[in-house]
Amino acid sequence: MSDIVAQWEVSLSDGIHRIEFEHGTTSGKRVVRVDDRDVVRKEWMFKLVGREHFTIGKAKCCILIQAVSGFAYEYSMEINGKSLQKFTENQTKIMKTWTLEVGGIPTRVVLEKDTLDVWVNGQRMPTTGEFTDEGTETHFVLSETVLAHITAVSSGRRKDGIIHKLYVNDVEIPEAKE
Repeated sequence: MSDIVAQWEVSLSDGIHRIEFEHGTTSGKRVVRVDDRDVVRKEWMFKLVGREHFTIGKAKCCILIQAVSGFAYEYSMEINGKSLQKFTENQTKIMKTWTLEVGGIPTRVVLEKDTLDVWVNGQRMPTTGEFTDEGTETHFVLSETVLAHITAVSSGRRKDGIIHKLYVNDVEIPEAKE
């Protein structure tokens, strides 16, 4: 019988990760699984509340286990010292994500706006930058026959800032809603 008590999805530059937490309240067992792989496994823990720390790539994660009443527990997650909700809100500000199919393969392209790194299906891509009359273009290769670039142009409004668009073989790809 499984003791999975919480599940979360976390969107990072290298992909969307699924986290599962098992908490055996009679055995004290704690298991943290990231993308179906055990990253923490502890048996016979006598303290049923506390924290479990682990990492996903560069992200420092922590699951908080709190007693709410009797033998009922509440589970929450922090990433890089922020609640999952705050972290997710911040990620939407610093990342742009597009999803498309390239040669029949689902492909996820992510631009980290703070570092200008481009990730394709979890792999950081080599890029070349170019200044244009409108702004900049960041070029990279999706496959042998598929070229892509991300444009960055000013919106003309301070509140909106810079607008990023992905073009694959000169066709604009709509931004993904993650």
